[in-house]
Amino acid sequence: MFCYQCEETMNGTGCTKNGVCGKKGEVADLQDDLIFVLKSIAFYNSKARANNLNDAKIDEFILDGLFATITNTNFNKADIERLIKEGFEIKDGIKEKLPGAAPNAGDDLTVMAKVKPETLANINTSVLATENEDIRSLRELLMYGLKGMAAYAHHANVLGYKDDNIMSFIEKALLATLDDGMGVDELISLVLECGSVGVNTLALLDKANTTTYGNPEPTAVNIGVGSNPGILISGHDLHDLEQLLDQTRGTGVDVYTHGEMLPANSYPAFKKYDNFVGNYGGSWWRQKEEFDKFNGPILMTTNCIVPPKESYINRIYTTGIVGFDGVTHIIANEDGGKDFSTIIEQAKTCQPPQQLEEGTIMGGFAHVSALSVADKIIEAVKGGQIKKFVVMAGCDGRHKERSYYTDFAEALPDDTVILTAGCAKYRYNKLDLGNIGGIPRVIDAGQCNDSYSLVVIAQALAEAFGIEDINDLPVAYNIAWYEQKACLVLLALLSLGVKNIMLGPKLPAFVSPNVLNVLVENFNIMPNTTVDEDLKTLI
Repeated sequence: MFCYQCEETMNGTGCTKNGVCGKKGEVADLQDDLIFVLKSIAFYNSKARANNLNDAKIDEFILDGLFATITNTNFNKADIERLIKEGFEIKDGIKEKLPGAAPNAGDDLTVMAKVKPETLANINTSVLATENEDIRSLRELLMYGLKGMAAYAHHANVLGYKDDNIMSFIEKALLATLDDGMGVDELISLVLECGSVGVNTLALLDKANTTTYGNPEPTAVNIGVGSNPGILISGHDLHDLEQLLDQTRGTGVDVYTHGEMLPANSYPAFKKYDNFVGNYGGSWWRQKEEFDKFNGPILMTTNCIVPPKESYINRIYTTGIVGFDGVTHIIANEDGGKDFSTIIEQAKTCQPPQQLEEGTIMGGFAHVSALSVADKIIEAVKGGQIKKFVVMAGCDGRHKERSYYTDFAEALPDDTVILTAGCAKYRYNKLDLGNIGGIPRVIDAGQCNDSYSLVVIAQALAEAFGIEDINDLPVAYNIAWYEQKACLVLLALLSLGVKNIMLGPKLPAFVSPNVLNVLVENFNIMPNTTVDEDLKTLI
């Protein structure tokens, strides 16, 4: 195997035997094969789309296939093999319905697309198949942006929100990674287009979530526990949460969120459930310790699962595109419905969760709620009470250097407000940083996809102050990344012209020196260093 798609990649260069994430090398190789199959599907499906012969089920397969390869999503060899087999069947099905003859054999991509499952092992599907370091770097940056885009489009799809333009771009970009005639300049342009389409994807998911469940409201989320047995739900899928809450109503079983599901506590639609009691624990990487102490069943709805301990493997469940060997998987019916009765019945036999902490944390400051107090924010800026906003969105991770983000948040001047989204917030959302004239010093917009809200807030502030260039706002960016959804969010910011972004805790291993130089020259992307030095730079 060779994988360097996440921030924790071995020695900062690449995992070559097994993944630091816990993924076996064999599974990582199969995921490379799956990406290859998705490219062959994109080759034929783009032609079907041009002839109005596209099938929404194929779009869903492409999104789910890309999503399954994101770090900490699917570790199950059988799942990836099944997806590969299904992918070849889908590809052949598209070819059969295309009008006239199949694309002529002289087309280079046709040769790739005619590969059969049994011959796949003889083809180099590794990222290292691209020999030119800079071309490889840009192809992988584009590929990881597409994975993030697929994840967000998947969630919108689940709620019935789709955009054919997003799928058309995904297919175009997948094929571009195979086009040896595409040089550095063309790939850079495509990477920025990925960011632009990413903004539209984030906006689509925001619309799907808020139309379905209401606009998040500022909410004090309970982080203690009750006396009832509980079910812990982690990940990002709000539709899974809705179904679980419906099915646990009146059963005597409480439901707690974990990790990136924390922001669900702020949606009005979920507040009607008496047994929806709050959030348990912290970031994804602490789950081995926290799942042990929860005592009840855990439902993993999307990425962020880590290899479970034997002590709780019999009470952790996966659903959707998540998978792990030995873990029970909950399958949806044709209408997307899921039966969680097995989990609920197990929960009834369990002890209540062990309390980890007590109190509340504030959330729910997505763009609608934040802009509802825009006059207060603008007044505080004009009056000098707020001197700077710092966007500290992104991902958390398990390495010790991540304490930098806690230290940085604590060291910020009292006239500074943090804007956050994603699991990076767990490094500072439980600190007592106070408020400025009633405005919390940590404004939490929600999940990582709610970075879109931070963009909307910044754009609204620019309009209010009559500023044409978003970079002239009193906003600094100190962003943490871990996996591929963060890559898409970064590309989205770059496509909007945001400059001077500080990125850490390490720069991506897949960005070559020459590509990094382009990013530095055009956007002044900077690595973080020390808290003191970075405060001088950003504040």
